[in-house]
Amino acid sequence: MSIITSPAGECVLRHYHRGGLVASLMGDRYLWTGADRTRSFAEFRLLGTIARLGLPGPSVVAARYGRHGLFYTADLITRFIENAPTLAECLAEGRLDGELAEEVGALVARFHRAGIWHADLNAHNVLVTTDQLYLIDFDRGRLQPPAQAWQQANLRRLRRSLLKLGAAAQGEAVFEQTIWQPLLYRYGRTLDA
Repeated sequence: MSIITSPAGECVLRHYHRGGLVASLMGDRYLWTGADRTRSFAEFRLLGTIARLGLPGPSVVAARYGRHGLFYTADLITRFIENAPTLAECLAEGRLDGELAEEVGALVARFHRAGIWHADLNAHNVLVTTDQLYLIDFDRGRLQPPAQAWQQANLRRLRRSLLKLGAAAQGEAVFEQTIWQPLLYRYGRTLDA
């Protein structure tokens, strides 16, 4: 991910890379199945839907792919969100409290209520500004009918991320009471609104 200057202002250029074991074999290449099915175009379309729904996600500027025989590489450009540390950074600085946790719960609920599934909901993909919170990185995300099963799985992924980053440093019972329960409370209230 790189910050670039463009006619649209400061932007984020993200080159798509594979993760996990496949990364050592494929690197940044994906199997070509058509332009409409490239990861960059899929995320571009989803971000357009998110914007039309009035949800706080990154504003999309451009998407591209480069075809190389049976494979392709891809990039996405979104507008840079200024003064926006990640939730993970807020946690590391000791700024994750019950109030911020509630805001995160409301944010996630708004996306879930609209049927937006985030493939990698974690503390690194929540940006915190003084005005509002944003969800970013919708690679492999999709619009689908709201359903409790995928919504709860998404929340469990966020919980694992927070625990892995040390949110339970004072003990899991303290985390549950001061962070997770306020998050779930506001999530439920917003989802049912």
